[in-house]
Amino acid sequence: MSDNTLSPVIALAQALIQRQSVTPEDADCQSMMNQRLQKLGFNIEEHFFVDTLNTWARKGDSQPHFCFAGHTDVVPVGDEAAWQYPPFSGTIEKGMLHGRGAADMKGSLAAMIVATERFVQKHPDHKGSISYLITSDEEGPFINGTTKVVDLLEARGEKIDMCLVGEPSSRNVLGDVVKNGRRGSLTAHLTVKGKQGHVAYPHLATNPIHKVAPFINALTETVWDNGNDYFPATSLQVSNIAGGTGAGNVIPGDVYVQFNFRFSTQVTADELKSRVHNLLSDFALEYDIEWIVNGLPFLTEPGPLLNVTLEAIEEVTGIQSTPETSGGTSDGRFIAQTGCKVIELGPLNATIHQVNECVSTDDLDKLALIYERILEKLLT
Repeated sequence: MSDNTLSPVIALAQALIQRQSVTPEDADCQSMMNQRLQKLGFNIEEHFFVDTLNTWARKGDSQPHFCFAGHTDVVPVGDEAAWQYPPFSGTIEKGMLHGRGAADMKGSLAAMIVATERFVQKHPDHKGSISYLITSDEEGPFINGTTKVVDLLEARGEKIDMCLVGEPSSRNVLGDVVKNGRRGSLTAHLTVKGKQGHVAYPHLATNPIHKVAPFINALTETVWDNGNDYFPATSLQVSNIAGGTGAGNVIPGDVYVQFNFRFSTQVTADELKSRVHNLLSDFALEYDIEWIVNGLPFLTEPGPLLNVTLEAIEEVTGIQSTPETSGGTSDGRFIAQTGCKVIELGPLNATIHQVNECVSTDDLDKLALIYERILEKLLT
């Protein structure tokens, strides 16, 4: 398929994929998008924090204020020899666009831009405002990206009312799932202390592995909550354990345990921390613990943004979508904490972060139509 026969959405998605923007690199992806937004009358701000390029682009200064949010960075490709097509080629074969970022989430970015172009051309005097919050730090440590831009906007009193994040939300067919919330994520780095010694003289040592084992068992058997109408019950997983010197005859002096909560709106991070500290006390453990709140839970209940999105999906695809809060975290968690209503809608997530990541070209064209319908319903 030649460039002349590509739809505007696919041509832009392909061009974005061909830029090797492995996190936190942007590789001029945002510049490509910003040039097109500037032609539509958007005011463009580029904010570079440490190693991350971020764009804040806005057209209009009135309410309602609708924002498209996303990221230009992609995860590493791994073994390039394992890919059917070069990972940054943007090869199109049998209706599929191949390459790192095709689904997560350069395809969505292209659909957003083209949808906005069509909408503004049809409705130059639309009400409200449209903005873009784009980062190159979503796949990385997420400390110099969206969260920093949100802080900047909050400091100057600039509020977003509604936000659509282009994360790949669809499961089996385009639009079958819309994320209207996400669970919170809380990670614990726990070190339980003992006393090192010889395994032949256990009375002269204290084995921290033996001491922590009953605690871990209690931790994994605890029911933290039962979830609610929108969220499954809070879950806990132990992800790493490390202890010992490597020698078979030495009782270690300490043991490290890492565990993570994915928690619902039924419980707060502070409540989870408190209950863990109580358990540690129950087992009389001597310990150090570091907590990292990776994200707080958020929920967008039925209302203008969610209702309009479900309508647009049905009008374009003919299917009735299901709002869900499952899955991992996204940058939507930072935007939602400002009081903004946030949803996530994008293409199929079946190949994200995998070798041979790809997306249907037909789906991307339809996604742009869905985005355009959302704009029409909210801003005309």
